[in-house]
Amino acid sequence: MAKEMSRIGSSEGFQPVSLKREEDDQPSETDQLSMEEREPETEVPVPKQISRLPSVVESALYPNPYHKPYLSRKYFVTRPGVIETAMEDLKGHITKTSGETIQGFWLLTEIDHWNNEKERILLITDKTLLICKYDFIMLCCVQFQWIPLSAIYRICLGKFSFPAMSLDKRQGEGLRIYWGSPEQQSLLVRWNPWSTEMPFATFTEHPMKYTSEKFLEICKLSGFTSKLVPAIQNTHKNSTESGRGKGLTVLTEPILIETYTGLMSFIGNRNKLGYSLARGSIGF
Repeated sequence: MAKEMSRIGSSEGFQPVSLKREEDDQPSETDQLSMEEREPETEVPVPKQISRLPSVVESALYPNPYHKPYLSRKYFVTRPGVIETAMEDLKGHITKTSGETIQGFWLLTEIDHWNNEKERILLITDKTLLICKYDFIMLCCVQFQWIPLSAIYRICLGKFSFPAMSLDKRQGEGLRIYWGSPEQQSLLVRWNPWSTEMPFATFTEHPMKYTSEKFLEICKLSGFTSKLVPAIQNTHKNSTESGRGKGLTVLTEPILIETYTGLMSFIGNRNKLGYSLARGSIGF
């Protein structure tokens, strides 16, 4: 017994024992991967950094992360040089016809009294609000609507509203400009979808607002309003015309679009028929 205890107490009995299991002697999968990656010194893959690059570039080019760039290419107005050509055409036309100074240029969407969307260019001069229907495919102006600033007496800002029984409602906010009384219009004018005699115009922001910084500036409804209101006020102040009491009223209230079934606007707006849009090849 003493001999056995002496053996245990001797240095021979204390051998260093590894706590690893036998299966731990084999390199783990992560160790093998790290060894394989370290063998070729020239190849150092960084998958995490590469995967982040597309999202960083996308957020830098397109401020709205939900905007898909391939959709913007369908709109002719976003193609290189198109909006600049339209601006030069309209500047030349105003110089020849009235000689007034242009104070601003905007690209907005007009919403008519039947809830149809229409792509429009708006210009503010010293005395006039110009609403232009421009063909961005043929690069020519199709229709002008001249509205004297002195005739505008009310501006409404707010969310769109519809009758309770309406089947085609839209979300969002808009701006409505009045230069006449809607109550004085006949039923034939009010219920005619092609009527151009409505004494008001309704606008909202263009869907290509977030395409670039340039379009963000000219498609912003707040920027248009901030220029339009003081221009009208200055015109009323300097106007010598008699008649209706001068002054501009700016209200914040819902903008009523009095449509019920809305079948025409449902088809037109879903297919963007009011925009100059590439609609694909027809031939073979």
